[in-house]
Amino acid sequence: MERHPIRNRGTVSVEISPARADRPPVTITTAAAARRYVRSVVGERWRSPGGPPTEESMIDLILVVSELVTNAVRHGGGIAGFDVTLTPEGVWLRVRDYSTAVPVGIHGHGALPRAHEGSGYGWPLINRLSTEIAVERCAAGGKTISVLVPLT
Repeated sequence: MERHPIRNRGTVSVEISPARADRPPVTITTAAAARRYVRSVVGERWRSPGGPPTEESMIDLILVVSELVTNAVRHGGGIAGFDVTLTPEGVWLRVRDYSTAVPVGIHGHGALPRAHEGSGYGWPLINRLSTEIAVERCAAGGKTISVLVPLT
């Protein structure tokens, strides 16, 4: 895979896998299904000395999930893979699609566009709400966008 770091606030090494031993594979085809799945994973498995995630951090997470999946469906030819991993820092989301086109941060880090020029607000919001972002082109085609969304 060819890796294109968009923004990285630290070194994190992650392995992208379609399924994990502790979780059966899941098929996600819509943003609504992705939101439900992420809520269930966090609700069932999030363990932190600080307690459950705040409502604000859950809203941020669900917004990022919606935007990533919607972008994969609208611009990436559909969802080829979806994975959620809980870490002490938050939630890693990985969405794979069928397009090799890499999103461009034309509006800068998390800045919203001044005028609607055909691009939406999704990618700037993903940048604003995630602490780490990487885009990897897959050798077999398509790409995987990985983001870390903090939970507090």
